[in-house]
Amino acid sequence: MGEQEKPSGPDLGRGVPASSVKQGGNVTGQVDGEAVLLVRQGDEWFAIGATCSHYGGPLGEGLIVGDTVRCPWHHACFSLRTGETLRPPALHDLACYEVEERDGVVRVTGKVARQPVRPPARRDRLPASVLVIGGGAAGDSAAATLRREGYAGPITIVDPDPDAPYDRPNCSKDYLAGEAPEDWLPLRPGDWDRDHGIERLRGRRVAQLRPRERRVELDDGSSREHGVLLLATGATPVRLGPEIDRGGKPVFYLRSLRDSRAIIAAATEGARVVVLGASFIGLEVAASLRARKLEVHVVAPDARPLERVMGPELGDFIRGLHEEHGVVFHLQRRPREIAGGSVVLDDGARLGADLVVAGIGVRPNVELAEAAGLTLDRGVAVNERLETSAPGVFAAGDIARWPDVLTGERIRVEHWVVAQRQGQTAARNMLGFGERFDAVPFFWSQHYDVRIAYVGHATSWDVVDLDGDPARRDCSAWFRRGDRTLAVATIYRDRESLETEAAMERGRRELIGELATQP
Repeated sequence: MGEQEKPSGPDLGRGVPASSVKQGGNVTGQVDGEAVLLVRQGDEWFAIGATCSHYGGPLGEGLIVGDTVRCPWHHACFSLRTGETLRPPALHDLACYEVEERDGVVRVTGKVARQPVRPPARRDRLPASVLVIGGGAAGDSAAATLRREGYAGPITIVDPDPDAPYDRPNCSKDYLAGEAPEDWLPLRPGDWDRDHGIERLRGRRVAQLRPRERRVELDDGSSREHGVLLLATGATPVRLGPEIDRGGKPVFYLRSLRDSRAIIAAATEGARVVVLGASFIGLEVAASLRARKLEVHVVAPDARPLERVMGPELGDFIRGLHEEHGVVFHLQRRPREIAGGSVVLDDGARLGADLVVAGIGVRPNVELAEAAGLTLDRGVAVNERLETSAPGVFAAGDIARWPDVLTGERIRVEHWVVAQRQGQTAARNMLGFGERFDAVPFFWSQHYDVRIAYVGHATSWDVVDLDGDPARRDCSAWFRRGDRTLAVATIYRDRESLETEAAMERGRRELIGELATQP
């Protein structure tokens, strides 16, 4: 996001020798002052915009898979044939160019006009209307996908968050750190809903589902009928009990843009902050508030931060990284009480606190599903197409527990990109595509100048094989159970992360093993 660097590289309008681009290779250059990626695949040449439309990642450093390219930073995927964004987190298409090869020279000519939407498949089975409950990552992605796929029927989104949709991951990262303006956060232009014929009921809640009647009741007593329904209600932060939070300084939780604004308003330079929980949210908050020159203490019951997700070696590295930036840890400790201007720990230690932020986990918002009699399984149980036990009712995002292809287990994942990709699949299945959700889970976490990328899903493992050195910002950690690689975390090994994701998608466990042994 923000201003892009001036494009460099050869003038592809004038052309480059075909022999200078190897098979399966690419070159990044420019055409009329715009960065362009030129790719050679077999006998075909492709040219699209060279900069990812998400955060500006360099696609020339990404991975070519068939006629697609994947961003090295956050794994967005684009079509080389059309420039269309195929997978989030990128939401906007790239420019696409004509390419000609003549007399051993390859030239990129004018831009190609694209069809903005495709004709819908299986018109005889299109729903009369779509109702989406939740306008965050999954709900927004579903609505956009429905329109992109050519669905012209009514779409209504009901969301209690008045600001949705916005870049939720940034609420704990650059925006909270004061390094990104708020106008970076909206996912869509202000007139997007109107232009796409979407009704969005902001600040409203659904009070009850009536799946058999294909109707919902709203919090104002009115009701809405629907053809199909998507539950994308997300999750809510776990809150401290009254025996701990005894009043005085307010305890902040971070889930929404409104929450992030409240923390920023309370954060004044030099203030003392106590962060409860060494979760990803808790540590990203700690890093962001250190960037604002606040004194930060982190209290957590674990022996190492993030050890349950990242293993001991990366846990030690993450602790050291935060300590280098001035964060003070109080590990294997819990808060006994919060009162006045202090947090008292279970060993009697007292930490002065002008600001307390709790990041101790979230709970999926399954109340509507439970009251409606939908099958639950530590979340809302869905099949491989993300449909719940009620026909015509789908679930996506933080609440959905689905059958994972790689592990053979039912899993629920609280990651932004997973929610976006599930929204895509659910939308297509509402239109009768019958697609299996088989995307490999992916997320990233930013800590100062270190970005950790994680593909797969491992709730437990037998061994963590570490290759490289975290201290040198160059390593990968392979989480294995038996002969299976369940997940891989990398630090500045973007190519390895992409290759592992692609191998997991293909189910090539032997290839995944080969990748793990490469230097």
